[in-house]
Amino acid sequence: MDDPKTVRRAFGAYLAALRKRARLSQSQLAARLCMVSDTATLTRNEISRWERGERLPEVWLTTLATVLAVPVTELERGAARARGEEEPQDDHPAAVVQERAGWLLAHDNAHGGDHVADAAIQVWHSERAKITGDDKAHLRVVAEIAEIAGWLLFDAARCEEARGAWMESMHFAQSAGDRPMQWFAMDLLAMEAVESGRVGEALALCDEITGRGVPPRVALLTELRRSRALAAVGDHARARQAIGRARSALDNSLHPRDPQWSWWVNDLEVTGHEAEVALLLSEPTRAAQRFARTHEMVESINPIGRGALYYTTAELDALVQLGAWQEAEEPLTRLGPILRNVTSSRNRKRLRKVLRSVYRDGPPWLIDAAREVTAG
Repeated sequence: MDDPKTVRRAFGAYLAALRKRARLSQSQLAARLCMVSDTATLTRNEISRWERGERLPEVWLTTLATVLAVPVTELERGAARARGEEEPQDDHPAAVVQERAGWLLAHDNAHGGDHVADAAIQVWHSERAKITGDDKAHLRVVAEIAEIAGWLLFDAARCEEARGAWMESMHFAQSAGDRPMQWFAMDLLAMEAVESGRVGEALALCDEITGRGVPPRVALLTELRRSRALAAVGDHARARQAIGRARSALDNSLHPRDPQWSWWVNDLEVTGHEAEVALLLSEPTRAAQRFARTHEMVESINPIGRGALYYTTAELDALVQLGAWQEAEEPLTRLGPILRNVTSSRNRKRLRKVLRSVYRDGPPWLIDAAREVTAG
């Protein structure tokens, strides 16, 4: 039998990994747990004790599952192992599927979606084939798996397939009466439309979402998509207004009506969009400043994960557009270990575009550095 202390530390490390996947600091996680449970007794120090294996969350497992977007049965099994008890069993198909989905997302956050997108498609198609009659619970599961498969496909730069998955997710969510999942699918469709240059479609989706009396965090996400779409067509004034509304909404904190999936929308997400909007509005200096801040935040979460690849590439993009070659060397060098760990085709596609600008306009010493970093 494993040493009890080792098992508890392993469960603590697992909780820490879930927190980092959700892009939360220990203080932010404590604040969200307090908000969801309507208590003010939890502190960052207690989160730290859980993650070191010194204590178990016990009564917080259900709230943790909500905030970290994982099945509660998954946490209960881990806690049971940490206590040295027999693990609670949950053979319900939905719990099994959601646990698989959780591992796929964990892999994506660590290494990118390229290698797990096809696995997600397999789970999605398998569950879709089991739909019979009007089983709304199963329809919700299929909608969620389709949404996850779509995200992994999008990260793997398979945008048309991602779009198809999100369209199906929206359809099944609507059939199941799951409005929050329907909003999420629409938001992701708006994101993909912006990425693919279909600005009119993105703005139409944003208008449709905000016309439904959505919760604050859903409205915040919609403003992020709207700001990027408006910036893409050079509408400076309205793009700045939209990103300003998103920042103000974040500063107004959380709301109990926010759906479970929206907990990951945080300062990092908004700051990154502020930087991207500035880049689209031909303001590389402001963009570089904002991306430098995202670097500080990502360093505390996972400095070599998929998020690090996205934000480091974006920071390099801003500095190259600015012609700040000396400053560009640092994020370029930082990319070395990240590229050895992450295979996200979407982000690597952007990196290749940035590097073409370096090879065309950059000084010889930076070109040499770029070739060395990307050689491995």
